[in-house]
Order: sequence, then structure tokens, then C-alpha cells
Amino acid sequence: MKSYEIHPNFRLNGKKMDQDQLCHLAFDLIQDGEPYQKDLGQLILQWFDFNKSILLMTSGTTGEAKGISIKKKAMVNSAKATGAYFKLMPGDRALLCLSTRYIGGKMMVIRALTLGLELDVVAPSAAPLLNNKEIYDFVAMVPLQVENSLEELDKVKTIIIGGAQVNNKLAEKLQNLDTAVFETYGMTETVSHIAAKKIGEPYFTVLPKVNIYADERGCLVINAPKVAEEVLVTNDLVEVISDHEFKWLGRIDNVVNSGGIKLFPEQIESKLIGYIPSRFFVIGKKDELLGEKLILVIESEPYPLQEDLFNSLSKYEKPKEVFFVEKIEETVTGKMLRKQTLLSLG
Repeated sequence: MKSYEIHPNFRLNGKKMDQDQLCHLAFDLIQDGEPYQKDLGQLILQWFDFNKSILLMTSGTTGEAKGISIKKKAMVNSAKATGAYFKLMPGDRALLCLSTRYIGGKMMVIRALTLGLELDVVAPSAAPLLNNKEIYDFVAMVPLQVENSLEELDKVKTIIIGGAQVNNKLAEKLQNLDTAVFETYGMTETVSHIAAKKIGEPYFTVLPKVNIYADERGCLVINAPKVAEEVLVTNDLVEVISDHEFKWLGRIDNVVNSGGIKLFPEQIESKLIGYIPSRFFVIGKKDELLGEKLILVIESEPYPLQEDLFNSLSKYEKPKEVFFVEKIEETVTGKMLRKQTLLSLG
């Protein structure tokens, strides 16, 4: 299927639409719609123009957000791989509740067009299933949306979670549901996810036609020629189980070497989620004795910490200092910028 073709089973908000109808709708959305509708309109027009690629913005997690060009054919291939992995069928109902300004939302639209899904569109919000009575086969969300939709998850057969790590507390709440919930791994450069794991399982499994291995640093290398022309070398530390399975450990740029002990902030933070009411992170701060000492940064006015706050941590994982800040620096998509915030501490 070429990128500009529409699967005959595709529906948008319950309506069958051809290319001309979609483009007319896009013009209306751009002219009179809400901001999220304007973004959807722009995506539709981009998809049906004469360019073979679409300009996408990276999230800016590891630096400034930047534009990269992704071929439409790669987006189609990604959609097909997702369809095969999750066994999506023409006529399945899907919900778009993410911004189409970024790759997660864009790919929900392309999956619907390519696979013939019936796509409903709602405004991106923290609780997208609230007051929604429909039943869906497939929905993509970020962790905050899932956290705020626990009472409504029985309306969805399969949910994929991306955009941020699923912490231990949320994973516990998602156990034993009838809904199949998957955490995904991917980035803009891989055209959304290239691997997924069911909540409760230890390892990510790659999608069809994706190969992986670890480099000399222990970081994940991705060879996915259907979605990325070049082999992608990441900064994600992993334990490779096989050529199609891996365990994610954390970002190499976040690893703290404290007195010769390697500490993974993301794993420590996952243990503290639910015990600290506001946003926080742990990071290494220069120390004459240890080289780096682990500190905890909390976005809040100062308050006394519970005595048992660190009981779930090993002795090496327990922060040596706690700092309170008025605001944690973040990217345009709301991801925390740890090192920039650390610099502001002085």
C-alpha cells in the first residue's frame, strides 16, 4: 500500500472518508478547530501532499528538540509492524487521545489509515476515557493518562503506553486486568515503538523485522531497516537476552558512579514513586570522596520527609542529600531535564 492510499475500512469519528473529504476536513480543522484539531489537520494535509517525507520533532529529552525527516513509507511499515504484533484487524476501533504534534499521536492516525481502523479523536487530556462510553480495541496513552483512567480501562482491549517509563506503582495497579496493557520502547527516530512488553513481564520483545544488540558500552543498537535507513546507536543501557529480547536498565548519561558502585536513577525512582507526592528525580552530584554522590531533587516547597521513605532502597541507592526546587526544568513535552535542573542548584 502506498502512503497516500486509504484502507477501505478506515473511518474517522464514525465516518467513511476518501482523500478529498479528509483534505476538506483538514482545511476546516486548521481554520476553525481547537489547537489539537489544527495539528490533526496539518498532519492530514502533510500525509497527502507530494513530499515523500514528513518533518517530525524529537522530544528533546537528551538535548534540544530538533526536526528530523521521516519517510512516509517508514511510517507505513511501522504501522504494519504494530498491526502484526498486536494482531489488529480492519474495522477494529481505536482512540486517538495524544497530540498529533508528536510521533505517538501521528502514528495512531497513520495506523488507522493503513490498517483500516475506525478512529475516534478526542482532545488530549489527562483522563481521555472519562465520560467516554465507547469500547475500543486499541489505544495509545502516556503513563499519566493511564494512571487517571484506571476505572475506565475495561473499555479497552489493548493499551500501549509510551512517552515515559511505567513506574513500579503503576505497573502493580495494572496487574490482573482483563485489558492487555503493554509498555513500549521507541523514539521519534524509530518512528514510534520498535519493541513492547506486557506489564509484569521483564523483557521487551522487538517488533517484526527489527534486530538488536548491545555495543561495547552496553547500550542498545537497533537495526530496523524498514523504519530507519541507518543503524541507530542509543544511549540506553540494556541487558540483551537474545536477538529479539532485552531488559532496559536506564540511560547511560544518567548512571551515577558513586564510590565505584553504578547506580541507575530510573530504577531508584521507580521504587520511590507513590511515596513522594510531587515530581522528583535522583541524580549524581560531584563529591570529593565518592566522585559522585546520589541526591534527590523534589519539585516542592520544603517539607519533612517520612522516616521510612527510603526503606525500599538498598544502602547504596539511598540519597545522600535532598534538595527542594520550585520548578524542575523540562522539555516542551514535559520530560524532566535533570542536568539542567542540577546546574540551577549551584
